[in-house]
Amino acid sequence: MGIPGPGGPGENRPAGGLAVLWIDQERKSVQLRSVPDLARETLQDAFGFEEFLEGQAEIVEQILASRDGLVVMPTGGGKSLCYQLPALCLEGVTIVVSPLIALMKDQVDALVEKGVAATLINSTLSNSEQRERIDRMIAGDYKLVYVAPERFRAEGFLAAMREVKVALLAIDEAHCLSQWGHDFRPDYLRLGKARTNLGGPQCVAFTATATPVVREDIVSVLELDEPFQIVTGFARANLSFNITPVETKAAKFRRTREVLDEHRTGIVYCATRKRVEEVAETLNSWGVKCIGYHGGMTEAEREETQNRFIRREVDVAVATNAFGMGIDRSDVRFVIHFEVPGSVEAYYQEAGRAGRDGETAHCELLWNYADTRTQEFFLEGANPGYGTICQVYQFLHDEADEQQEVHASIEEITGAVEVKNGMAVGSALAALARAGYLERFDVPGQRRRGTRLRHPEVQAGGLEIDRTALEEKERRDRQKLQAMVELCYGAGCRQRTILEYFGEEEPGECGTCDVCCSDYGTDRRAPTGAEDLVVRKVLSGVARMSRRAGKGWEGIFGRGRIVQMLTGSKSQEILRVRLHELSTYGILKGKGTAYLNELFHSLHAAGLLITQRGEYPLVTLTAKGEQAMKGKIEYSLVWPETLRESTAKSSGARMEPGDELAPLDPVLYARLKDLRTTLAQEHRLPPYGVFSNKTLEDLARIRPTSEEEAMGIKGVGAVKAERFLAPFLELFRAEG
Repeated sequence: MGIPGPGGPGENRPAGGLAVLWIDQERKSVQLRSVPDLARETLQDAFGFEEFLEGQAEIVEQILASRDGLVVMPTGGGKSLCYQLPALCLEGVTIVVSPLIALMKDQVDALVEKGVAATLINSTLSNSEQRERIDRMIAGDYKLVYVAPERFRAEGFLAAMREVKVALLAIDEAHCLSQWGHDFRPDYLRLGKARTNLGGPQCVAFTATATPVVREDIVSVLELDEPFQIVTGFARANLSFNITPVETKAAKFRRTREVLDEHRTGIVYCATRKRVEEVAETLNSWGVKCIGYHGGMTEAEREETQNRFIRREVDVAVATNAFGMGIDRSDVRFVIHFEVPGSVEAYYQEAGRAGRDGETAHCELLWNYADTRTQEFFLEGANPGYGTICQVYQFLHDEADEQQEVHASIEEITGAVEVKNGMAVGSALAALARAGYLERFDVPGQRRRGTRLRHPEVQAGGLEIDRTALEEKERRDRQKLQAMVELCYGAGCRQRTILEYFGEEEPGECGTCDVCCSDYGTDRRAPTGAEDLVVRKVLSGVARMSRRAGKGWEGIFGRGRIVQMLTGSKSQEILRVRLHELSTYGILKGKGTAYLNELFHSLHAAGLLITQRGEYPLVTLTAKGEQAMKGKIEYSLVWPETLRESTAKSSGARMEPGDELAPLDPVLYARLKDLRTTLAQEHRLPPYGVFSNKTLEDLARIRPTSEEEAMGIKGVGAVKAERFLAPFLELFRAEG
């Protein structure tokens, strides 16, 4: 393997841009090589690939040009090769920071099998084993070394690493270092300082999910120097995203069984350890080969459990969100979320573990608003107030021994300070550690960590904790949960909504999610000018009502009351709280309550409105709704329209009051259902993904023989007409 030297400008630079001096050790010669040529040759010789995947070539070239960088690439997009390949071309060792032991082992084993000198350093090794591997790094025996982030806690490790010639510091799962991300890990915060201690080597951060705010945080914490930023896109075209409303736990289990029967191998994510154990036990009772995985297991138990899934000894993993980061199993055909996750980032990363082989895979979230209470509990635990932090510090200060150490567990601290949420104690300890007031250490021979005060002279009242930052983090966390709720209630294309959340501009519809395959998905259209004016009046009315709700008038601002206000009702409920004084009172009197009630359902489905659940329902605008009210964005709705009106438009006939549709022929209806089942199986869709029962009934009554005639039936939009309509029309023509 050759070694690059510093390239520079000059007349002999190869065509194709960037170049490096390449030392061919076998031929004892020095060559000026173009970076693209070097990258492609290494791709073929070391990895056996003929072509780069999308985005890989550009990333590799930027890294070989010695630039810091930030890479956002979806799961399965080939992130690991983007730092593994440059590692073979750079002089020195590439340090890869990775949070999961199983992922490290998998990647190191794969590299060693290819003949690459690679190893890992994590908590599974003894001190002597770690020292031996560091000595070999100093000697230049390794090209890639995977290191767990917690290793950078130890000053001894950092001191030893200063002797190593580090060519590149690659940070995998880089979103973990941002407090604004969905999976913040305090150990990642040390990486900026660790990079400085290592002499400031070139650094590139990699992640699959990062909003623009998280990307800014990554660049700041790691102090990346004029970094290149490459976002290859978040879209996963092979995944079908589905959100299924369920009212009971029994309904969740029924739907889970249906997905299991159809797709067999996958992951079921649960919010709590208790639910993991319950779901795993139920699946085992069905004869499903599955494992349960959660944070309450020992490290050895988690590793063995995870490896059983990777080795394909079981078909299904039931797990909390601790499971799956970097799991290298390509045949995951489904991911079910048994409860709602706390953010869109968490949902997309977890769902994205399906279909890593590029084949189609099914993602389904079983949605019940009551499940948000669990996420609220987690949110409160992750955001202790300043008072809780002071309480925890006071306890530690009072209990510290002569070495300023406290060996109390988090459970013991929780009981002593009378905090209901034990998670808040752990978060308070993390906040105090980040502020430099304490450090955590492993207690020898025990499964617990102790705490050491670093500035015992400071009293609880003198803690300098940024309260504004605490409040800002809680606000952002609540925004994340709210965005997840809006995704569940919305009826826009699921993948498009997610991509917009991550900052992609004008993403297209996926065509495979539950919304795109539903009647709603095919019946939507943009508003006419007159319709847009009506919508903006409705949204304006909601905005004024919700502002009034904040002034003490609770319990009257659900959909029904807003419709009454917009239509100019003179009921006592409206007059008593002076809603007739609003500028929007009566502005849609001519539309009628039936039309507005149906329009409200469409506005909810389109994600322009959301109903806040609580003691009283409160209808408010979403961020998208505010933009629509101001005329700043485009949107599509299913517009209030009766079947009779749409049929009349398509046929050119005028339906008069009293006109009736033909009675339903049960024999014909049964034949249509059989045809629908056949089409659903061919397209690997549920039957309703072809046409709903209501649409089938209307088809059976109207018996259209042309596409134009059929398009007037609700549920037969342009997309479904193109995909499914022809065999139905043939059947009707044959019927005569």
